[in-house]
Amino acid sequence: MIDMTTILQKLFPKRQPIIVVSGLPRSGTSMMMKMLEAGGIPPLTDHIRSADDDNPKGYYEFERVKKLPDGDTAWLPEARGKAVKVIAALLMKLPPDYTYRVLFMRRDLDEVLASQSKMLERRGEQKSVDDDTMKVLFQKHLKQVDAWMKDQPNVHYLNVDYNAMLRDPWPQIKSINRFLGGRLDEQAMAAVIDPQLYRQRR
Repeated sequence: MIDMTTILQKLFPKRQPIIVVSGLPRSGTSMMMKMLEAGGIPPLTDHIRSADDDNPKGYYEFERVKKLPDGDTAWLPEARGKAVKVIAALLMKLPPDYTYRVLFMRRDLDEVLASQSKMLERRGEQKSVDDDTMKVLFQKHLKQVDAWMKDQPNVHYLNVDYNAMLRDPWPQIKSINRFLGGRLDEQAMAAVIDPQLYRQRR
């Protein structure tokens, strides 16, 4: 397997970036984390949240990310040269004294809402907001995140279209590889994509 930590140190010798996978919940962030791992980038994950019916291949989460609003940033040096999942709601809590290369997952919002509804159903939980209202809130939130990313000199980002990835992964994979330095194992990344897990398609 390619040692991407060493490669990234050579590509960015002055300030090794933290690779962030972000997006709305149920937008393909876990799939992207697994793809990066297959491609040669080590994930920062604690394996506390185990795989289940909603994410049978694992969530790739790091619990301390959820403490960003509380000021817990001591783990960030460990994330340099690795991939870490940070949901869109927490992305703007990342401190400005690090360099980030963000892969932001974009998925049809109706599919996102359908997938979230199915997850709540499996857990026996009820929606707190109806889908139409939630869609408007998501749209507003995504605009805020877009504006924030564009305004941060230490943030470089690439939008990744989840729906396009499932239809034809190669253009997306090649864009990701270029964005991260061009040394990823593209074949291994493509092998991760499982169309059978694309269950809330429009």
